[in-house]
Amino acid sequence: MSTPFEELGLRAWADPEEIRRAYRALVKQCHPDRVQDPQEKAAAQERMIRLNLAYEEALRLATPRQNPAYQQELSGEEAVTLAERMLQKGKPENALRQLARAESRDAAWYYTQGRVLMQLEQYHSAHQSFREAVRREPDNNDYRAGALAAAVAEKKEKTLGGKVRKALRSIGKR
Repeated sequence: MSTPFEELGLRAWADPEEIRRAYRALVKQCHPDRVQDPQEKAAAQERMIRLNLAYEEALRLATPRQNPAYQQELSGEEAVTLAERMLQKGKPENALRQLARAESRDAAWYYTQGRVLMQLEQYHSAHQSFREAVRREPDNNDYRAGALAAAVAEKKEKTLGGKVRKALRSIGKR
C-alpha cells in the first residue's frame, strides 16, 4: 500500500502548496469526465477516490498543528536530512523545527543548526553552534569554516555599517 505522498507522486516532506499542485495536475489527467468508455470511466472514478483520499491525508500530514506525528522525535540523522531539505527550499524556520525534533545531537546536527542560524542572521548563536560542531569533530574543516564565517559576520554586524544594513532590512520587511 502506498503512502498518500506516493499516491500523489511526492516525497514525504512535501509542503501543502506542493501537494495542491500535484493533486490538481493529477486530477486534470485522470478526471472521469474526460473518459467516455464505461469501464475506463469506472477505473477513473476509483483513481479519483484514491487521489481525493491521498490529497486530504497528505494535507493533514503536512500541516504541523494537526499532525501529532510531526512532534515525534527523529534520529539526529533524520532531523539533519529534513532540515537540509527545508534549507534548500529557503525555509530556515521549518529547518529549525525539524532539528528540534532530534533525539540526539552530533557534530553534523550542530553544523546544520549553525547554517540555519546564519540564514536567519543570528550570527552569535550560529557561531556557538559551529563551535560545538568543531569541539565534537576538531579535524573537520567545514565546521571550522562555518565558525569563522559566523564570527566574521557577527563582527561585521556590530559595526556601524552592519547596524545600518540591519535597520534597513528590518524597515524593508514591513
